[in-house]
Amino acid sequence: QNKCNGLIAIGGGSSMDWAKAVGARVAYPNKTVGQMKGIIRILRKIPCLIAIPTTAGTGSETTLAAIITDSDKHYKYALMSFPLIPHYAVLDASLTYSLPPHLTATTGMDALTHVVEAYIGRSTSKETRRLSLEATELIFNNIETAYKDGNNHEARENMLHAAYKAGVAFSKSYVGNIHALAHPLSGQYGTAHGLANAVIMPYVLEAYGDKIHKKLHSLGIAAGLCSDKDSYKYGAEKFIEAIKTLNKNMGIPDKIKGIKEEDIPTMAKHAAKKANPLYPVPQIMSAKQLETFYYQIADWSK
Repeated sequence: QNKCNGLIAIGGGSSMDWAKAVGARVAYPNKTVGQMKGIIRILRKIPCLIAIPTTAGTGSETTLAAIITDSDKHYKYALMSFPLIPHYAVLDASLTYSLPPHLTATTGMDALTHVVEAYIGRSTSKETRRLSLEATELIFNNIETAYKDGNNHEARENMLHAAYKAGVAFSKSYVGNIHALAHPLSGQYGTAHGLANAVIMPYVLEAYGDKIHKKLHSLGIAAGLCSDKDSYKYGAEKFIEAIKTLNKNMGIPDKIKGIKEEDIPTMAKHAAKKANPLYPVPQIMSAKQLETFYYQIADWSK
């Protein structure tokens, strides 16, 4: 109608994801966004999309996914198709200077969740493992600096690069049970995605046990937490403990308020449906098993 020939998405993950959805609607004007949810449902090219992130976390500027919230059904779903990958990503650290400390923390931990799930999953490649290790080092070396000093250009730039690398890694290796559990919280209660991931991550990693010790040990080396002379178990424990410490240092709680017990079975079913069999997780969990994590993270204190 207005003869536009491109889209510019500037903002966080939600802004970029909705720009992708707009592009999909341009390509398929007779379909609703909901009718295009799922894997490889969008085959036509979308208009040129330029993504300019103002947070360092989601990696949406380089992914094939658009996460959409159905506010009526309290449910999050994804469009996942290759034409949705932005044509250009502009990483300008100065645009993240004004990001408040809490959002700096939660979006940064979102990037770390992408790294961890991409690395410990069962669908990795040499490239995704390399990118995950590089992003891990960048995050551990810069996230607290960015949190404490929002105008620190080097820290902000390094966090943008980390989020981008993490985005490439999880686009090719996918995510896992942490994300599967986080999405229903966002859909049901509007819980910020990065916050949900940050809180859930230590609980899920501990539940995996020795199935992921070797891989967490490698991430621990990249983060500067252990050495190749340490045991896999020691390295894994140090890595999980470091995640908890990062959360605590940046004011991220270890539980989430507002979870209703009666909602847990439905959220767990949504999580199980999302994770199985799509996500290449270290351990497949049933809806009943996933319920336990919601009980663990629920803050019902008055």
